[in-house]
Amino acid sequence: MNIFKDIEAEILAASHIVITSHKSADGDSVGSSLGLLHFIEKLGKKAVVCHPDAAPDYMYWLDTSSIVLMSDEPEKVIACFKEADLIFSLDYNGTDRIGPEMQVLLESATCKKIMIDHHLNPQSFPDIMVSEPTVASTSELIVELIEQSGHSDLLDEKIGTPLYLGILTDTGSFRFPAVSPRTHEILAKLLAAGVKHHTVHELLNDSNTASRLRLQGYAMSEKLEILEAYQVAIVFLNKEELAKYKYVKGDTDGLANQALSIKGMVAAIVFTERDGKIKISFRSKGKENPVNVLAADHFDGGGHANAAGGMSELSVTDTLNKIKNLIPQYFSLVDAK
Repeated sequence: MNIFKDIEAEILAASHIVITSHKSADGDSVGSSLGLLHFIEKLGKKAVVCHPDAAPDYMYWLDTSSIVLMSDEPEKVIACFKEADLIFSLDYNGTDRIGPEMQVLLESATCKKIMIDHHLNPQSFPDIMVSEPTVASTSELIVELIEQSGHSDLLDEKIGTPLYLGILTDTGSFRFPAVSPRTHEILAKLLAAGVKHHTVHELLNDSNTASRLRLQGYAMSEKLEILEAYQVAIVFLNKEELAKYKYVKGDTDGLANQALSIKGMVAAIVFTERDGKIKISFRSKGKENPVNVLAADHFDGGGHANAAGGMSELSVTDTLNKIKNLIPQYFSLVDAK
């Protein structure tokens, strides 16, 4: 049985479709949501995208005007959920990933729910589940939905551009191990459909503000600490430092990958003090250095083996000490390798 044909049937039968994704929006959550939205519209149906919070500034070149934010318009989001007869859960594997307010709405909704995701250990809340942890991004799975439901002819630049963005960002520009031959086949189909890949790269990467570059420069020159014995790089930015460099959402994205790019590093961890909590980004290289277990076990987080997130409610100093004490448990001494 073709599960994607089942999903197509649910779309065609629905009148009020809501598309959701996880809090702390990223390229794949936004890209998969908009790609699915435009596909549904091509099928002649209407849908609305409801996200917990806004996308980072560097993605504002996308037309995100159709996304209703719980953080900005809670009454509108509540109304959308009340009307919904079909809800999509994209790029997350548990209801807690969409924030407490939207979690209540999702869990209390009695309509059909469809999950399309690529994270490990999915919860069993949806009626239809497409969970493929070996796939590099949820945006890839939306392309599979379009193709395997028999609608390859509908794939165009409007649908494909956000999906290309989702694949690009969630694969670290195609560098992560989850990238497969199928990933590149899908990318080729997106280009054939009219996606201007060079424009996406330019808009994504050439949109720095002076304050963002100064913040990242300060972080790498003044706040980078390398634990040579374990080949782990750590960067920490407190709230005063973020304020000094006029931090806006998205300004620290990419810092973990920059630190990981240092020759010899097997992992990088970036801490930022925001909203009364310590937000943590983990990145690593190789199957022998997973960071999602560390994030899940000790920092109320999770994610992929080589890219995960978490948080801490401890103080700045205590969080830093905690991670340093944990590193020997998760990473090998250089001399022991």
